[in-house]
Amino acid sequence: MSGAASRVAIVTGGARGIGRACAKALAAKGFDIALVDLLAPEMERTAGEIAALGRRCLWHEADVADTARAAEVVGRVHAEFGRIDVLLNNAGKSNPKTILDCTEEEFDRTIAINLKSCFNYVRATAPIMLAAGGGRIISMSSLNAHTGGVTSAVSKFAYAAAKAGILGMTRALAKELGPTIAVNAICPGVIETELGNSLTKSRGEEMKKGIVLNRLGKPQDVAELVAFLASVEPNFITGQHFIIDGFQWVI
Repeated sequence: MSGAASRVAIVTGGARGIGRACAKALAAKGFDIALVDLLAPEMERTAGEIAALGRRCLWHEADVADTARAAEVVGRVHAEFGRIDVLLNNAGKSNPKTILDCTEEEFDRTIAINLKSCFNYVRATAPIMLAAGGGRIISMSSLNAHTGGVTSAVSKFAYAAAKAGILGMTRALAKELGPTIAVNAICPGVIETELGNSLTKSRGEEMKKGIVLNRLGKPQDVAELVAFLASVEPNFITGQHFIIDGFQWVI
């Protein structure tokens, strides 16, 4: 992955929260950015912040669960920038319902946004990366993939199932796409974002007591790890997942 000044990263779910922080961290590392989200005003704001860092930024309003739209977006990004070096599958959707309350439609949508979206964007970007001789794929899983959803989790079984699926997909894709493309996953714990704000505001002090580092995570905590996995050279890391939770031992 040479030519740091012209490297390109796609960030799904890049309008706000962890995705926004990751997009800005990658821009600070010299990447031009393509954002994909449904939140157009927030994407426009994030694009402006990236431009202020001296990097180019495109943004595409799209449902990441739409396979045809994913291929279209990736094609446009490749046509505009001429390359795609990093794919960050960050888009996600919470689902607080239990197995007894969740409808089939709600379950399907949770899987589609959190897991199928990874298939959509990897399927579209992998041929480009393989043809170019290298690339990095990073997918956002969750601590819930390991715990099944602790009591503080904003989501329950369907979200945990989707995020666990990302871990299996990551290991399989690392084998299928290596040695050309490195594939890794990140498992955040409690992070202060728009998704979890109501929970962290009401239970923040209580939740800190179950975290060894005695604070809640920030989007920038995750973003620094993403930037490392996207840019570290030489690279000998693939097929791995990284828990970033301040050592959340009980909540």
